[in-house]
Amino acid sequence: MKPCLAILAFFCIGSIAACSPSMQPSIKPEGQEKSAKTRVLETGSTILQTDSPLDPLNIYLVGFHVAKEDPSHQMEAHHFCNQVNEDFAQCVIFDGNTQGANLIGVEYIISETLFESLPDNEKKYWHPHNFEILSGQLIAPNLPNIAEMELMKGKMNSYGKTWHVWNSAPFGKDGDKLPFGSPVLEWSFNRDEEEIPGLIEQRDQRLGVNTQEKRQERNDLTQLARPQSGVDALKEKFIKSTMPLSGVVDSEVINKNLSK
Repeated sequence: MKPCLAILAFFCIGSIAACSPSMQPSIKPEGQEKSAKTRVLETGSTILQTDSPLDPLNIYLVGFHVAKEDPSHQMEAHHFCNQVNEDFAQCVIFDGNTQGANLIGVEYIISETLFESLPDNEKKYWHPHNFEILSGQLIAPNLPNIAEMELMKGKMNSYGKTWHVWNSAPFGKDGDKLPFGSPVLEWSFNRDEEEIPGLIEQRDQRLGVNTQEKRQERNDLTQLARPQSGVDALKEKFIKSTMPLSGVVDSEVINKNLSK
């Protein structure tokens, strides 16, 4: 591992272990409390069994998801990720960051190179990440600024495929007490003011971060941004007119202009 990556990995591991502001889940699943027998079995499992697939989930990210078919359905998402290699990461998603948080979905993150290798009928499932990064909305709590910047730099021009299986914490709405229904394909915000008022502000206040300051700090990353697929996928579904962000451009718009 390169020295800078080793340092970053160290910080990432520390970011989860560190004492950070907590986000308690708003929904507690229905069911009886754990019995003494269950707790004894859990203790035995902790001692005797391995949880090695979970050990590498040492990168903690917090961002926002919006349902692709229903953009009024938005929520804060806590990602615990494993960077499998330079082009592929896999994350489990919770509605909070405490032991009582509910597991609500998964996200796979791929590089621009891997995205371009996908068949066209697969690309419609993958949302772009540049706006999330450049806007300051995607954060890595507790990482020093220099480490967080390196992490975000490495995710520029990447894509995510996200499925939510539990509607536990939609912002401004009631969540389900259990994971009902079919999986829901999630998307990313790609313009200012697409989010429900208060969604970002509530997250910032709770975790002690400032999205606007993050945006200013990441301004230099704009020069790395390339047009991405899916930027305009939800453009017509938002009633309120929204403003584009420099560096966030839909690749189809570029292709159409070149073909004229």
